[in-house]
Amino acid sequence: MSEDHSNGYEAVANLYIAGRGTRPLVGDSVGAATVRAWAQAFPSGATVLDIGSGPGEPSTRILREAGLVTYAVEASPSMVAAFRKNFPDVPIEQNTVEASEFFNRPFDGVLAWGLLFLLKPEAQALVIEKVARALNPGGRFLFSAPKEPLEWLDGMTDQPSRSLGAQTYERLLREAGLTWVNEAEDEGGNHYYVVEKR
Repeated sequence: MSEDHSNGYEAVANLYIAGRGTRPLVGDSVGAATVRAWAQAFPSGATVLDIGSGPGEPSTRILREAGLVTYAVEASPSMVAAFRKNFPDVPIEQNTVEASEFFNRPFDGVLAWGLLFLLKPEAQALVIEKVARALNPGGRFLFSAPKEPLEWLDGMTDQPSRSLGAQTYERLLREAGLTWVNEAEDEGGNHYYVVEKR
């Protein structure tokens, strides 16, 4: 059996796609309004990378509805297959975010919704560095992670999740040339870091 590079999400992909991976009949997912507000602040036609996109619902849909040119990276083969059905005209790379080739091109924005804390601490630092290099001057990065440093088991995969905490994230961002400019909290109590490359 080949190694799972999706942090356990390939094993639960069908369950995920059937739940969060489909558009709800009423309302939208927890956090969608936060991501939508971030996306709508870009000029139409800006280029954004959705890392850890899953099947693209709702993250890629929200970016597209805001008029953004969107690229995506996802490690789970099943999620990538679902993404390609949902968004056949959006380029998606099946890869880990740490190894993604898309970071070799420039972006106006990068979205990491519900992803960073699934990675080991050294991988989180690497992704922040790669985001900083890929962002155009004035580019923006939105990611979610608790403010407190803590560890827990992911509710879907039982894999370890790790928030490095606001103080460590601020240091990693600063060292990478990024500035934490704001924060947000969604209706589910999830914390978001709003970051810019100045």
